Amino acid sequence: MGRLAGLVRPGCGWLCGLSLAFAGLLALLPGRVLSDSCVWYGQCGNTTYDKRYNCEYDGPPLPLPKDGYELLQELCPSFFYGNVSLCCDMSQLQDLKTNLELPLQFLSRCPSCFYNFVNLFCELTCSPHQSKFLNVTGTLPYYDPVSQENKTSITELTYYIGETFANAMYNACKDVEAPSSNVKALGLLCGRDVKECNAINWIQYMFSKDNGQTPFTITPVFSDVSTEGMTPMNNATKACNESVDDFTGPCSCQDCLAVCGPKPEPPPPPTPWLLLGLDAMYVIMWISYMGFLLVFFAAVLGVWCYRKRHFVSEYTPIDSNIAYSVNSHQNTGDASWCERLGERFENALRVTFTSWGAFCVRNPRPVIVFSLVIIAMCSSGLMFVKVTTNPIDLWSSPNSQARKEKEYFDTHFGPFFRTEQLIIQAPNTKPEIYSPYPSGADVPFGPPLTKEILHQVLDLQEAIENIVAHYNNDTIMLKDICLAPLSPYNNNCTILSVLNYFQNSHSVLDRTDNDSFFIYADYHSHFLYCVQAPASLNDTTPLHDPCLGTFGGPVFPWLALGGYDGDNYNNATALVITFPVKNFYNDTGKLMKALAWEKEFLNFVKNYKNPNLTISFSAERSIEDEINRESNGDVNTVLISYVVMFVYISIALGHIKSARRFLVGILTFVMELHFTVKIFQNNQYFPEICILGLIMKA
Repeated sequence: MGRLAGLVRPGCGWLCGLSLAFAGLLALLPGRVLSDSCVWYGQCGNTTYDKRYNCEYDGPPLPLPKDGYELLQELCPSFFYGNVSLCCDMSQLQDLKTNLELPLQFLSRCPSCFYNFVNLFCELTCSPHQSKFLNVTGTLPYYDPVSQENKTSITELTYYIGETFANAMYNACKDVEAPSSNVKALGLLCGRDVKECNAINWIQYMFSKDNGQTPFTITPVFSDVSTEGMTPMNNATKACNESVDDFTGPCSCQDCLAVCGPKPEPPPPPTPWLLLGLDAMYVIMWISYMGFLLVFFAAVLGVWCYRKRHFVSEYTPIDSNIAYSVNSHQNTGDASWCERLGERFENALRVTFTSWGAFCVRNPRPVIVFSLVIIAMCSSGLMFVKVTTNPIDLWSSPNSQARKEKEYFDTHFGPFFRTEQLIIQAPNTKPEIYSPYPSGADVPFGPPLTKEILHQVLDLQEAIENIVAHYNNDTIMLKDICLAPLSPYNNNCTILSVLNYFQNSHSVLDRTDNDSFFIYADYHSHFLYCVQAPASLNDTTPLHDPCLGTFGGPVFPWLALGGYDGDNYNNATALVITFPVKNFYNDTGKLMKALAWEKEFLNFVKNYKNPNLTISFSAERSIEDEINRESNGDVNTVLISYVVMFVYISIALGHIKSARRFLVGILTFVMELHFTVKIFQNNQYFPEICILGLIMKA
């Protein structure tokens, strides 16, 4: 104590001596106890997936350069205080931002969810207290050619995470929707079906090197208490119904059920209306029906009695002496007012048409010329006849609410894309059984999912991609009109096909991992993984192939397969291939190019021959083409039916007694038809009016 007291400055007293002694004890403890200590800093070395390892570093956090302040405030604003000393440099921050871009697309709809999610990775990447909850378990030596120094790359790491934090992060994100695919966002980020996703396996998948994004293995350990001398990261979280800050609201009801509140209780059913213990409506209807029957039969009986009393039977021979019964009044011979009115009307018609006929006979040429002029004038309406084949124009009114909303959407956002679709079956192929290695129940695969059929379908798909059409001396292929959502960075066409699980490649479809005895992974295992996690970049099998399509998006199995039961997509009996094609609003030139390609597409598929495949197909223009075909095909049928009707009525009524008169009748029919077209060209009852006119003429 005397030696220690001698080191104490005069006037400091016993308190300074105690402080120095405590500092000496702290210096003897392991460095991990210090609150501000890192496990890494900077990057060194490349992984097999062209990612970067982090460099091992066990010193204090270092100040971040000022040019990184803006990026830090964007990603991890909770670290922006003091001299901004962190355990990451600019390159690590930039990689963090890049790796968060994909989750941002799905989780940013719910600010609370994304806040917790980013918090997990900010603490991992830059926290100045890393040594509390990160433990390096694997390293590799690395020589830095720039600084010419020997460094150590971290290849394995254990991340101690609070179980409370993990569950809170999961609960805030579990209901977030991905509107573009109409599924839960976690179904795209969990590496498995959303029904099987939970807080533990979600975080484990994100930190697994097999997902193709994590550069090295990170093993999460979940606990709310200190474990193995480590204090789990258990930061405060935000529930989905809480605001992150004063400027951001909670998640929407669509993404957070807690925001929606209790569901409204439906009103209780109304008390049933009963009569005599039965449903009142049944009783009333039965009484009404029986009353109607009573009145009807009473009226029939009354009429029968009246006729029997006042009239003789219709089968009795006519005799003026017995034409009326003894109780009836005798006929005085005076005509009624109705009979006199009928006689005058008939006389007026006879005189009028006699005069008209006489005039026509005396002046045949003027009458014929005048009639032809009138008919020619009325027939000019044929010039304005337009056959409507657009289904939208046929089935919706221009003034309807749905039509107005569609017009608004098309004007502001562009029309919905056009779809060309194939439905393919393999009726001559038998299902096959896949036996997983090393264990697992046998899995049946439907006929169209055999490798041979998939290769044939891929040949067909590639042939369709190479179809060439022509319009105004321009050559059009699918790549010129297809939907490419990531263009210009990725110009591959969107093709919703099961073959996009294999990147539309024969070689990827044939890939296997095997030895002389066993097949450890092949297209079967890759397919079974991808239908559960279509957005995965790595199938976690020995193949490590991605499931994302070449166009940069997922292909959901319910869009690419048909004839399966439940979620057993491997039992599918049909493959569905959809080619979305861009649509155009008020751009006839581009629209005609799409129509030209669709025409060639239809012709190609109609003439495609493969005895192993049964193909059903349609294009966006198929409905319009079919309406047009039906319209043109019905013209001859309608004309023939009208002529047959005219001939039948004329012969039945005895109007045709010579060939000359028959030709005159046909000519009259044609002229009447033209006249009707002019008058009723905008009338929806045009065919019925034509028929009525012919019947009246006959």
